[in-house]
Order: sequence, then structure tokens, then C-alpha cells
Amino acid sequence: MPIEVEIVTPRRQLFAGEVEMITLPGADGQMGVLHNHAPLLTILSIGEIVLHLLDGGQDYIAVSGGVVEVRPNKVIVLAQSAERADEIDIERAQAALQRAQESIRNRDTEERRPVELALERSRMRLKVAEKRRRQRTPGSASE
Repeated sequence: MPIEVEIVTPRRQLFAGEVEMITLPGADGQMGVLHNHAPLLTILSIGEIVLHLLDGGQDYIAVSGGVVEVRPNKVIVLAQSAERADEIDIERAQAALQRAQESIRNRDTEERRPVELALERSRMRLKVAEKRRRQRTPGSASE
């Protein structure tokens, strides 16, 4: 049975619809949610949301933290920021990753955490964008 999913950011609604399953980066690791899941409220980490679509396909979303509420028949994701794989500009994401890597080398220990988070977000955006690109390339294996 499908489960209803809504993913919103402060700027927009990113997704609303039914899926077979949703995989989320929870505070304690990746978690999968199916129809009739036990109620749950948890923090999202920087990571990847995978929407397992009713047609058997998958959509990928990079998320930079937030909160998720799971009800037996609905999942609501309130993300700090999130981007669909096909919205990520790979060149821009690579440039942001390089800036973060350079910046982290020039910081002392106390100033490193914000830069480390930026680095983690950049890596995740590239990972999600790459999955989408591989899905569209004929003859490639999709994950």
C-alpha cells in the first residue's frame, strides 16, 4: 500500500504525493518508512531522501537537515533546505565543494564546524545529482 508524503522547505513545497516507501537520513542513520509505520518524530541529518515511486522508479532529494513526522499513513518532512537531483547544478555544487575544502584548511578547530557542515552538504548535493545523471544515461546501472 502506498504512503502519502509531503516535503516542504521554508521556500516551497518540493513534493506531495503517494510513494511505496521513503528513505530518510534520520538522526540515528538511514530509515525507511512504509505504509502503517509507527508514529515517529525525529530530526533529519544532512543526507539523501529516496522516494520509492509507485511505478518502481526512484527520485532523489538532497536535504540539509530538518524534522520529519511519521504517521501511519503519511510522512511530513519539514526541511531546512532541499533540492531534487535534477535541480542541482553540478558545476556550482563542485565549486562550492572546492571552496569549502579550501576554507577548512585555513580554520582553527573552533571555526571548523560550520565549514565541515558546508562540506558535507556539498558532497551530498553532488552524490544526489550524480545518481540522477546515471539514471538518465542509457546502459548505466541505477542505484
